[in-house]
Amino acid sequence: MKKSLLSILLLSSLLVLGRGRRTAAQDDARIMVNVVLVQLNVAVTDRKGNYISGLKPEDFVITEDKIPEKLATFEEGNEPSSRLVWSASENKMVPQPIASESTPETVKADAPVSPSNPTPTGANVFILFDTSNYMYRGFVFAQDAIADFVRSLEGVSRVAFYSYSRDLSRGVPLTAERSTVLRGVRSTVAGDDAALYNCLLLTVKDAAQFTGRKAIVVFSNGPDNASLVPPEDVAELAQSTGTIIYMISTRDAQAEPISTAVFERMSKATGGKAYFSRSWKDETDAFSSIREDLAHLYSLSYYPQPNPNRGWRAISVKLTGENAQKYRIRTRDGYRVLKPAQIATTANPAASSTEPSTK
Repeated sequence: MKKSLLSILLLSSLLVLGRGRRTAAQDDARIMVNVVLVQLNVAVTDRKGNYISGLKPEDFVITEDKIPEKLATFEEGNEPSSRLVWSASENKMVPQPIASESTPETVKADAPVSPSNPTPTGANVFILFDTSNYMYRGFVFAQDAIADFVRSLEGVSRVAFYSYSRDLSRGVPLTAERSTVLRGVRSTVAGDDAALYNCLLLTVKDAAQFTGRKAIVVFSNGPDNASLVPPEDVAELAQSTGTIIYMISTRDAQAEPISTAVFERMSKATGGKAYFSRSWKDETDAFSSIREDLAHLYSLSYYPQPNPNRGWRAISVKLTGENAQKYRIRTRDGYRVLKPAQIATTANPAASSTEPSTK
């Protein structure tokens, strides 16, 4: 009897310990959930298209699938990024400057910044240049416009220069050295067919490896006639990784209605813009507009509240008070939850008949 009783007590103890271990394992599983910091790049303008500056973190209201979110960081244009922390004395979240890890070599600490001509800071900009046979006639003019754009980005953290025809050429990886980028621009040569969406998807994948504000500026002179990747995949990956896409087409919008619709839809979905430039001056104006846009963006980030939705999550950004009626907001409207492995798989157009260059 004693042995039986002892056995029952021992078994009961093991069951209790087993439950404790399972509970601990379950707790560990909850703790180990991959928490993703969602970053939004938000442009705020009045009805005439003028950029609005001076807004504070408390002026923005963000929801994800209608779930209210709390801002984690805040950055306006050329101002340093701030982490939002709770202040007991003020009874609210207040910005606390985040120390920069490094300063680009080309940016002087004492260099004055003109309020009327600000330069974007803290942004990683990828330039993707169309060197297909569509670009033959305006090749040199396009190089000039891109070179001027690169020179104007002195406040940006780093710039990368890629080019594409059938394959992607990573001419210059992200660097703070503008002279290196300029040499890369001048060394490009014209190619053959255009696989824009294949190459743009690979560029988005490269940009996804970096945190902070990141943008891709595409300079294209024609439709895509060689890709096996649909533009919807490109837009979705860009949304999910917080990458802005700006499209500059050197063709009249009415001349290529299909490409026009795709360019406009893709840029809008990521919070960017599409431009259709019929002349060298229009191209220069488009680059100037992009530069100004990058310089005036508000960068907001948050850690999503618990949300069972593992698919598409809709994001809403609004302003509080009277600002909600006076101003307009442009940003991405959502993202799909992706794991790192999914990003790598999605961003690899393995079905392509050509292997992208890794120069």
